[in-house]
Amino acid sequence: MKRSGSVKILIIVIILAAIVLGYFYYLGHRDRKQAEEAVAATVVQSVLMRDLEHNYPPTPKEVVKYYSEITECFYNEEYSDEELTQLATKIQLLYDAELVANKSQDQYMQDLKNEIVDMKKNKYTIASYEVSSSTDVEYFTQDEYSCARLYCTYYLRQPSSGTRVASLERFVLRQDQDGHWKILGWELVED
Repeated sequence: MKRSGSVKILIIVIILAAIVLGYFYYLGHRDRKQAEEAVAATVVQSVLMRDLEHNYPPTPKEVVKYYSEITECFYNEEYSDEELTQLATKIQLLYDAELVANKSQDQYMQDLKNEIVDMKKNKYTIASYEVSSSTDVEYFTQDEYSCARLYCTYYLRQPSSGTRVASLERFVLRQDQDGHWKILGWELVED
């Protein structure tokens, strides 16, 4: 009889341990799931979350792709003034120091705001974009700098009229002392 009492106690302890472990498992996964739901970010916030200090785009193509994601945010998304400033700061981290030095920060922000107002006034959005394939990137050396040239086609849409326009832009990037590809400039390619 003493043995059956010990077996019962052992079974009860095992059941209680299983319940406690099951409860902790539930709490751990519930908190993680709630955290994931709470972090559902807007497109703008997702773009802003990228840490360029530790996760800088490794190739010219990836730099232009990230530049295009930020540009889409400028013209397609809703954002606060603070987020606009953060987007502008983020995109400037992709620019070569020589390009950034061409304008004061105030002038850059004013020009950017004017450009955004023009696009929104004409009701244009960026429907999509297409960056040159990696094999189409042209690498060259200029003034002892490693440089790259590639193209990106932006497809603009004006929903009210159904107008869809393709805009081809040529980007030139230069590698900085840290090995990061920075946008030195771009221009519209005329047909």
